[in-house]
Amino acid sequence: MTFSRRDFLAKSALASGGLLLANSLHAQMHENHNSHVVLPKKSSSPRSNISARIITPNGSSAPFQFIDGIKTFHLTAEPVVNEFAPGLKAECWGYNGQTPGPTIEVNEGERVRFYITNNLPEITTVHWHGIILPNGMDGVGGLNQPYIEPGETYLYDFIFKHPGTFMYHPHADEMTQIGMGLMGMIIVHPKNNAHAVDRDFAIILSEWKITVGTSKPDPREMSDFNILTLNSAAFPGTEPLVVKTGQKVRIRFGNLSAMHNHPMHLHGYSFKVTATDGGKIPQTAQWSETTVLVPVGSTRDIEFVANAPGDWAMHCHFTHHVMNQMGHKGPNMIGIKTDGINQQVRKLLPNYMTMGQNGMAGMGKMNMPVPENSIPMKGTDGKYGYIDMGG
Repeated sequence: MTFSRRDFLAKSALASGGLLLANSLHAQMHENHNSHVVLPKKSSSPRSNISARIITPNGSSAPFQFIDGIKTFHLTAEPVVNEFAPGLKAECWGYNGQTPGPTIEVNEGERVRFYITNNLPEITTVHWHGIILPNGMDGVGGLNQPYIEPGETYLYDFIFKHPGTFMYHPHADEMTQIGMGLMGMIIVHPKNNAHAVDRDFAIILSEWKITVGTSKPDPREMSDFNILTLNSAAFPGTEPLVVKTGQKVRIRFGNLSAMHNHPMHLHGYSFKVTATDGGKIPQTAQWSETTVLVPVGSTRDIEFVANAPGDWAMHCHFTHHVMNQMGHKGPNMIGIKTDGINQQVRKLLPNYMTMGQNGMAGMGKMNMPVPENSIPMKGTDGKYGYIDMGG
């Protein structure tokens, strides 16, 4: 059933039982059954953005309305054009015109409604990754709910019982839809402000295969990813995390990559790993690191005091993840003696130059011609020279 703007009738989201404990499902029916809910024509308060408690570099927080006293969001799954870095745009999928989708900020204990409109060419759902909620709201197509067909709008309605850092993504054709960019972060603020920070950043990690010169990600890739991103941006297209000396800083990492964990390394600091998507780590159990491993499907919070002024790098420490669209299928040229080769080949190819025999440093700075819509080995000028670390 499709939905008009005048009549948002929500579908019911009951699991059928048999796969999980039937008694538990029946006990939850009164929470899960949300059919024939009518969205009011006008909100009881003006549309507003959440106060800027969370900073999403290269992204934004989701706007909401209070309707009958309930915080209400509207997410539209749709094709989007994403600029990964200057020189590379691709036709992706996202929410509300962007990938990742806007960061959702809610409060512990708050009842929230999500209207999800599907403008994709195939069915979809939304799974609230890591959130403890009624079974019928979990968003697994065919198991917990009917799929959201193209052109339809679907209602999720539940209470956020636990604070923390979580994510959202489809549980329908996951390989394609997450691989095309359908993902986002969820931040549930605690009732008390016991762990307040001055600057609070949300970053979702992902990986893409975009063949040089093309404009669409290939979600079938299983190993040779060539664009590694923070909030769907690659250096030098990534926004800096700007803080003042002495501020307490939290960085929330989520990882919805297809295949790879990411050891995220911060220069100039050690930090405490303070939380996972399973909850806050007790202070006595927190440990200090300079690199935090963020597994696929997980979140990690780190905290530190910004007491070391300067420009500091932060990156995944898999060395191939700090390259943009770097090819891996050529021969190993390290140590090859090229005396005389260039002169001989230039008789056939006048501009030929052997590359890679002495390493790859400086290749990006050469600003050589590259295929249209590609950023192989792209970096940028820094304070003391060229920064060749992409990804």
